[in-house]
Amino acid sequence: MKKKLYLCIQLLSVLLLGACNLQKDIEVVLPAHEPQLVVECYLEPGQPYRLSVLETVSYFDTPQIPVVPDAKVFITHNGRQIELPFKISFDEQYQKYYTHSSTEIVSGKPGDVYTLEVWDGTGRRVTGTTSLLQQVPIDTIEWRYNSKDEAILLTSFQDDTNTTNYYRYLVHSDSLQEGTNRDIVTDDALVKGQQITFGSGYEFEKGDTLTVTLYHIEKKYHDFLNSVSNARNSNGNPFGQPSKVKSAVTGGFGIFTTLVYDRKTVIID
Repeated sequence: MKKKLYLCIQLLSVLLLGACNLQKDIEVVLPAHEPQLVVECYLEPGQPYRLSVLETVSYFDTPQIPVVPDAKVFITHNGRQIELPFKISFDEQYQKYYTHSSTEIVSGKPGDVYTLEVWDGTGRRVTGTTSLLQQVPIDTIEWRYNSKDEAILLTSFQDDTNTTNYYRYLVHSDSLQEGTNRDIVTDDALVKGQQITFGSGYEFEKGDTLTVTLYHIEKKYHDFLNSVSNARNSNGNPFGQPSKVKSAVTGGFGIFTTLVYDRKTVIID
């Protein structure tokens, strides 16, 4: 019996030692990266026309911001074509840079359509279309305390029965420049036509100043935001499935949409 046990141990040792030599390095030849245009544009009524045009870089390249100075940008609304020249600017409110902007202010009414055309000297061309949505007003914002004097925030609004709607709900502490406490992107599939309430954890306290924003968004922006979140979560995660960003423009990558929202600031008391 001892002899058989000894032989089994020897055999196991040989197998383990053999397994140590099973690793083999494989060199994968990746195709050359072809840069494509990337467009980010949010049309907000009452704000200037502005957007950013960049281009993609290889995942393995040194991090950089590849601007495209020769890009031509035009947005058409109600038959009028508005050119946005190359002019780098910074938005203090949203802490965002833009590469192209115009002094003309975005205007329109719900249902108005805007079209985008972007092209550069190499022949690359990006197009997109977006519509101005109806604002969905916030009905109530309230808070409740637990036994530890921690407050939960509750924001309610009425969903429209006649349409399929998509929403983005944001809560900022102190100001829009500060960190986001809540960022919810969802649709009304399960609560169509009902009053919808977004909540939080018991994470606030008396005296906190909160800015609450409810966006009524297009489906393509809803899908874009979710895909960006999925791609960010899977990046660098060896156990995550690769996730591709769902572009909302044609001919490149990016988003072209309108921003319609209701915003309120409250102080927890």
